[in-house]
Amino acid sequence: MSKKEFRSGFVCFVGRPNTGKSTLTNALVGAKVAITSSRPQTTRHTIRGIVHREHAQLILVDTPGLHKPRTLLGQRLNDLVRDTYSEVDVICLCIPADETIGPGDRWILQQIRQMAPKTKLVGLVTKIDKVSRDDVGKQLLALSTLLGPESEVVPVSAQSGEQVEILVDVLASLMDEGPAFYPDGELTDEPEEVLMAELIREAALEGLGEELPHSLAVVIEEVIPREGRTEKQGELLDVHALLYVERPSQKGIVIGKGGARLREVGTSARLQIEKLFGVRIFLELHVKVAKDWQRDPKQLGKLGF
Repeated sequence: MSKKEFRSGFVCFVGRPNTGKSTLTNALVGAKVAITSSRPQTTRHTIRGIVHREHAQLILVDTPGLHKPRTLLGQRLNDLVRDTYSEVDVICLCIPADETIGPGDRWILQQIRQMAPKTKLVGLVTKIDKVSRDDVGKQLLALSTLLGPESEVVPVSAQSGEQVEILVDVLASLMDEGPAFYPDGELTDEPEEVLMAELIREAALEGLGEELPHSLAVVIEEVIPREGRTEKQGELLDVHALLYVERPSQKGIVIGKGGARLREVGTSARLQIEKLFGVRIFLELHVKVAKDWQRDPKQLGKLGF
């Protein structure tokens, strides 16, 4: 493909919680830049993953899920989504192969059409590794019927990698010709602290009780290179993070018996951060209570929302 045919643009994955949006972002980028969890509402920031190919560059914008807001935080997250929808080139509606299209999916589609009537729409049948080819075919037909003839529909599995490159090609074909937005090799434009905080939050959410996901925020207090390290020892970063919850009872859940739970979270998050940044990390975690922070504008601002 000639140089002048290079295409670039912005893509946004939308869908109900747990439809594979973040996993797909990570599969396309080839590194973990989006928090993945089986809990609804785990994505808090518009994380951009950057997909580099010879003929195209796709910038993936990972938004919080659209939902009917119950708190000020919920309202702010929805506003973030609305802004994103109108600014991207393509919106991909994700529907898992193993779940029937339901009222929630139709509601999201209706919101997309209201907020971004001019944005190109692509249907994605995700998790195709979980069902038979027959069932994939039926779901493709159902999604195609829902979206109408002007939208392409693509089956994909982020887990097995099946059809991932086909999806890249389809998305690239919908972009305008134009130069790359980011230098080769850059995977995300999120500040390092935001990525670290998201990985700590993901580790803390794994295996916790149902009442916690919305109530957990992570703030990186400081990242300091350890002084006096020899070349043989290599670089070491001291990372100090605060985990905020809304109630003292939640603090106990996060810390666990004798601090065991928090130590597990620290180990898991440290390994993920080291893997992403390629440098050794000393991670120190503390848990604080910020009463009802999701409803308090002042606290929300302090925690970066």
